[in-house]
Amino acid sequence: MRENDMLEKEEIFSKVLRAGRRTYFFDVRATKADDYYITITESKKFTEEDGSFHFKKHKIYLYKEDFTAFSEILEDMTSYVLNHKGEEVISERHQKDFKKEYASDDKTNEDIIPNTSSFTDIEFDDI
Repeated sequence: MRENDMLEKEEIFSKVLRAGRRTYFFDVRATKADDYYITITESKKFTEEDGSFHFKKHKIYLYKEDFTAFSEILEDMTSYVLNHKGEEVISERHQKDFKKEYASDDKTNEDIIPNTSSFTDIEFDDI
């Protein structure tokens, strides 16, 4: 088989989703028997302290016999997340300096102050 024929088989149908440091590649590929399957590749960029970078990749192979079940479970999972947490993205929690806010109008001080009963009492004279 010529190289061009091989490339055409590899690139049957593709889509890319760029999402921050992650990129998702969705590719339709062909088996040796010329049946189709899907690969989903997650590529995540990591930057080193010296400015260089590298990518880590993870790949899922999804075959036709699993399409229906995979699709149903993916729909169930995405619906669950959206129904329980909404569509708003809480990206601050992924920041290094994120601090959870404890103060709220519907909470008393007892709710927001940690339980210190397990701490040992220390007098300043002990120091």
